[in-house]
Amino acid sequence: MSQRQPSPSPRRRSVLRGSLAVPAALAVPALAGAAPSLALSGRPKAGWGVQAGDVTAHAGLVWVRSDRPARMIVETSATESFRNPQRWRGPLLGPDTDFTGTTRLRGLPAGEQIHYRVLLADPDDPRRTGKPVTGTFRTTPKGRKQDVRFLWSGDIAGQGWGINPDRGGYRVFEEMRRRNPDFFLCSGDNIYADGPILPSVTLPDGTVWRNVTTEEKSKVAESLKEFRGAFRYNLLDDNLRRFNAQVPSIVQWDDHEVRNNWYPGQILDDPRYTEKNVDVLAGRSLRAFSEYFPVSTLPPGDEDGRVHRVLRHGPLLDVFVLDMRTYRNANSPNRQPDDATGILGARQLAWLKRELPRSRAVWKVIASDMPLGIVVSDGRENFEAVAQGDPGAPLGRELQIAELLRHIKHRKITGTVWLTADVHYTSAQHYDPSRAAFKDFAPFWEFVSGPLAAGGFPATKLDGTFGPEQKFIKAPGRANTSPAETPQYFGEVDIDGGSGELTVRLRQEGGGVLFTKVLQPGRVGQ
Repeated sequence: MSQRQPSPSPRRRSVLRGSLAVPAALAVPALAGAAPSLALSGRPKAGWGVQAGDVTAHAGLVWVRSDRPARMIVETSATESFRNPQRWRGPLLGPDTDFTGTTRLRGLPAGEQIHYRVLLADPDDPRRTGKPVTGTFRTTPKGRKQDVRFLWSGDIAGQGWGINPDRGGYRVFEEMRRRNPDFFLCSGDNIYADGPILPSVTLPDGTVWRNVTTEEKSKVAESLKEFRGAFRYNLLDDNLRRFNAQVPSIVQWDDHEVRNNWYPGQILDDPRYTEKNVDVLAGRSLRAFSEYFPVSTLPPGDEDGRVHRVLRHGPLLDVFVLDMRTYRNANSPNRQPDDATGILGARQLAWLKRELPRSRAVWKVIASDMPLGIVVSDGRENFEAVAQGDPGAPLGRELQIAELLRHIKHRKITGTVWLTADVHYTSAQHYDPSRAAFKDFAPFWEFVSGPLAAGGFPATKLDGTFGPEQKFIKAPGRANTSPAETPQYFGEVDIDGGSGELTVRLRQEGGGVLFTKVLQPGRVGQ
């Protein structure tokens, strides 16, 4: 397989630096100010950097946040010189969206490097613009011969492990940026709305972990303001802003965008919360999520407001993004003999069964925010994910997955690969009906990565219903090991434009490749 060389940072980057040089117990005033609309002098500033997301062959979304009311303007060019740029007039940024906004770029050339810069203009005087902030992304190729590389992981700022200036912040994002991927798939837990960030944490060896802190991250998120602050927190990190400026994203969500192990209709008994209705909290989080990430199926691009979607990355790859939160049933012992709701909900399952056979891509990546065969518990009796530890015939949420796997087999859909995060360790599982209680499916692989900036946790057992065999695993021996104690993990996928081979590498922070698997196109059950 051809190897893409890591890329240095594009020369023209205008990303605010220095936020990690302050004492860890203090917020960064320039970025973390609670009321940007009160800044009454000067020109609009975009200190939070830029992001691109949901990029296709001819379109993409560009995101920015201003420090005050401003008109968003995007210019694109084939080169960093920005000679004869094309201009896109974006939305007016104001308090209704926390001064964030996205602009959809259309009619872009396929398979090309697009350079863009965002200008923020004074709404009352368009000639008064702030310093432009630049970024870049590659549109998806139209032809099959162009290689594809992407990364995936999840779990950021979890368990109280925030931006540590002593370690240089979220260093793993700089390492991922240097891999020069076409895009990054974030598999959920982009934030930990239920996880306050304290100024310091004492580690088992007596050393002290220091955190950059903000007012909103000092407690669990309940109000819209606090959810917005939780999403904004990660953008204090220089590494993440540089990464966002170079690597477009495909983002999904999971439980910690709202609260640990949440499900629709849940009423909390957690004393930290004054708002006990999870549906209210989830609505506020989804609004902030749509404001802080460029997602094509959320407002303002799509008023239906759904996270699940398919992103088509040329002839070699389609990415099917699942939402295992919004439509699930309540966490339970998960042994009911009939379950139409499951973890996806009936409508999302029907959507996936409809869209998968329509795909003409060589590879169909199913981006799942939770693993299939790894047992994830919720207390002593209930279960959080699909599996519940009973290795027999499908029960509970397993029924829905069995229906999907049967559909994939009977429709002869080849090239499905499952990617996920959630469990805070890295592993590779091969599922095979010859080892399974449920046998009406074709073999497939599931790869797990993460966390990126959160605590590490020991491995949990596998459920034998779908016949998983763990081909690789690396996990710490105790719960909530800090990023200073155990490596952070991300996965890398390379698809060769000539042969169509797909190579998965499970990587750890520091450059090490832990496990490699090469899959051949058009084959079943590798």
